[in-house]
Amino acid sequence: MKQYTAKTIEEAVKAASLDLGIEAEKLSYNVVEEKKGLFHKQATIEVSTIDDASEFAQQYLKDAIGGMGIEITTSAKVEDEIIHITINSERNPVLIGKGGRTLQALNELDRLAVSNKFRRRYRILLDVGGYKEDKYSHIAYIAKKNAKEVLRSKVDVQLSPMTPDERRVVHNTLNGWEHIKTESTGEGNDRAVVIKYVE
Repeated sequence: MKQYTAKTIEEAVKAASLDLGIEAEKLSYNVVEEKKGLFHKQATIEVSTIDDASEFAQQYLKDAIGGMGIEITTSAKVEDEIIHITINSERNPVLIGKGGRTLQALNELDRLAVSNKFRRRYRILLDVGGYKEDKYSHIAYIAKKNAKEVLRSKVDVQLSPMTPDERRVVHNTLNGWEHIKTESTGEGNDRAVVIKYVE
C-alpha cells in the first residue's frame, strides 16, 4: 500500500491515479489524515491495489490455516479482476472437506477478511490441489449433457444446487448455445441453474 498527500482528497486520488496508471474510480483507498486549517489544507490517503489484496488474502489464509496446525503454500494470479489463489498442503482433503464445504467456507472467510481490510469487494476464488478445476470440468460436462437433452426434448432441466462460482461455470459453458437459456433460481444454499429451451 502506498500513501499520497495533497491539498484535498480529490487531488490525492488524482495523483495516485496518475502514478499507478489506474482510473480514479477503480482505486481503493482509505483517508489516513485530513487537515483543514485557516491557511493550510492537507489530505493523506493510503491506496491499495488488487495485488495488495491478493498478498493480504494469501497471508490471511496462511495464518488462519496455520492456526489449525496445517502448513500451506499458496500461489495467486489475477484474471479479469478476480483473485485466483491455489493452496497446497500435505492435508489437502481436510482443507477441501466433504463436498468442498470446508473449501467454500475458507473462500468466504478470506473474501470477508479482504473486504473488511480494504473496504472494497474483491472476487476471490480458492482452489486446493486442483479440486475446483476438476469440479469445474465435471460441471461443464454435466451442463453440456443436460443442454443436449433440453434441445432434444424441449423440456427445461433444473440442475442440483450449486455455489455461485459453480453456477457461473454453467452459465459460461452454455452461453452462446442456440435455443438454450440459463437462469439461476432459488435462494441461499438451494440456488440452482435451470437450463431452458427457447425458440
